Amino acid sequence: MNMWVQYCILCAMLFIGLRMNQSNAEKCDLFEGSWVPDSSYPLYNSKSCPFIEREFNCQNNGRSDTLYLRYKWQPHACNLSRFDGHDFLQRLKGKSIMFVGDSLSRNQWQSLTCMLYTALPSIKYNVSRVGDVSTFTFMDFDVKVMLDRSVYLVDVVREANGRILKLDSIEGGKLWKGVNMLIFNTWHWWNRRGATQPWDYIQVGQQIYKDMDRVVAFGKALNTWATWVDTNIDPAKTKVFFQGISPSHYNGSTWDEPSAKSCVGQKEPVVGSTYPGGLPLALTVLKKVLGNIKNPVTLLDITNLSLLRKDGHPSIYGLGGRTGMDCSHWCLAGVPDTWNQILYNLILQKFRS
Repeated sequence: MNMWVQYCILCAMLFIGLRMNQSNAEKCDLFEGSWVPDSSYPLYNSKSCPFIEREFNCQNNGRSDTLYLRYKWQPHACNLSRFDGHDFLQRLKGKSIMFVGDSLSRNQWQSLTCMLYTALPSIKYNVSRVGDVSTFTFMDFDVKVMLDRSVYLVDVVREANGRILKLDSIEGGKLWKGVNMLIFNTWHWWNRRGATQPWDYIQVGQQIYKDMDRVVAFGKALNTWATWVDTNIDPAKTKVFFQGISPSHYNGSTWDEPSAKSCVGQKEPVVGSTYPGGLPLALTVLKKVLGNIKNPVTLLDITNLSLLRKDGHPSIYGLGGRTGMDCSHWCLAGVPDTWNQILYNLILQKFRS
């Protein structure tokens, strides 16, 4: 066999191998895996991102341990492609991305803007805000990364008898039309009560309630959102994602450490792939709604991988400082960077260059 034939056979084998790896990556469940140490992480230095808000900027707020920054998410059946900010912007050139939801959406939005900015620190950008919508524009690529604060997705309306949470109304959706990529999220606010609850009554149809089971209310709101997606989204023009349920860590019993009453002092992830305390009921409700939706929606199923990261919260290094305790949001750099790395891997499949 001459060298030319050998060369051709080798090229064919490499091509087949690449196709098989690509096929395997597409079939691989990116959300089943474990956290493994990796000294090449984090993906950026928080000091290199000048616009991280104080509540997420743990290192700047005095957190001295850094081990929590040195882990990567490793799926069982494949490897994640490392985030490439230039490639991300090139694939989405001229397009818009909008995160819609509560402060966990803001956590992910700010993570993505940092990941993109630190990848191309000389890039021209502009930040603006109109109402509840913040827009970070990467001008060299004409890419808009937007955030719409909509904590319930459905409407809260002030009327004569008070503030009404309308589970079957979604007028706020007019802001989402025409966006190329939408990443939705809600759950964090559904169990708020007392002074932090931003509504007085719940309305379904013509019926007014003083309150109802919050998981039931959450499900009704998600069904309203699903109807909106089916009615208003053209899948050929807009890709839709749902962030999933971002967990909190206030009870050490759920990770087999009963003496822990919060996440403070946690420095390492839960070992393994399964969270001892199980998955939240809200995730079951969400998956049921997504199972009935007609238009394609991709679930960023970040719940379990985030449950394993009891070490990733600001704790006393957040907005409230040592008088507060934040085991709900996430430090940046940190866990939301992995959410966006997975989002990038899904974009590699959906927006082929």
